[in-house]
Amino acid sequence: MSLSLVSVAAAGFALPGFGDGVVADAVRAASGWGGLALIFVYSVLIAVILPLPGEAVLVPAVEGTLKLGVPTPVEIALVIVVSSLGKALGSVVALSLGRRATRSGPVTRALQSLGFDPVGWSTRRVVELVRRYGYVGLAGTLMVPIFPDTLLLYAFAVLDLERMKFAVAAFVGTVGRLLITLFVLESVSSVS
Repeated sequence: MSLSLVSVAAAGFALPGFGDGVVADAVRAASGWGGLALIFVYSVLIAVILPLPGEAVLVPAVEGTLKLGVPTPVEIALVIVVSSLGKALGSVVALSLGRRATRSGPVTRALQSLGFDPVGWSTRRVVELVRRYGYVGLAGTLMVPIFPDTLLLYAFAVLDLERMKFAVAAFVGTVGRLLITLFVLESVSSVS
């Protein structure tokens, strides 16, 4: 990877509210096999509670700071697989939490008293998407770079989806997102 690719990647992850976070900084500075474990944990957390883009996991491999003792393309592939597995696990956790929240009487009543029926609204929108595109729709929407996955995963959680298919869609979507991000960064670096 070229130096311009590294600078584009570093600049691309310095987003408002993202560049200053302790967790994001730790992920960007991850090194060694422990760093790979940190990438896994971060990927689980961004699926469940952290509304942050998952592309930051690429920075250590792209910048060469991960230092796993394998060629850079292998490091990048390992990061993509480990991050995608973390996102798949986190998506199942988000699915379980989302189901509980949508069935929570106090939460639902409080939001409805404010004139907002999030379950009804998100269910209609997501049902439309799932009916039209199925799990491929979930995987496809997860491929959109820089978009936080947390909201999307919880929106899908209001449906009665199968955990395994949900996890596979999250895995495939994350692999696609990270590959798209790498393609865009490589394209940008080759133009400059």
